[in-house]
Amino acid sequence: MKFEHKKQPLAKPAVFRRRVFRYFLASAVLIAFSLGVGMFGYCYLGGLSLIDGFYNAAMILTGMGPGPGAETDSCKLFAAFYALYSGIAFLAAVSIVIAPALHRLLHKLHLAENAH
Repeated sequence: MKFEHKKQPLAKPAVFRRRVFRYFLASAVLIAFSLGVGMFGYCYLGGLSLIDGFYNAAMILTGMGPGPGAETDSCKLFAAFYALYSGIAFLAAVSIVIAPALHRLLHKLHLAENAH
């Protein structure tokens, strides 16, 4: 997943759309992996059902906070470390999604600067 160099012309719209789709898929894989880790931890350490594990993992991953169910010390520790990881994972996923558009904008500005 490589961007064009500043001396190269701007990517064609079709190339840009494919790039955005690939980066979106990479972000979705990161989110799915993170949800899977959270669900596993809540189900294994907290003894929660799959639905409750998904609910808790999704709530923490999106920054909404933990839901009910973290009653054991091991589950509380997992929830704390998962929350720390989730903050980074969510920001990384958002960064992955906006990277192609930001690069395209900066590339356009650089090309316009060199035209003068």
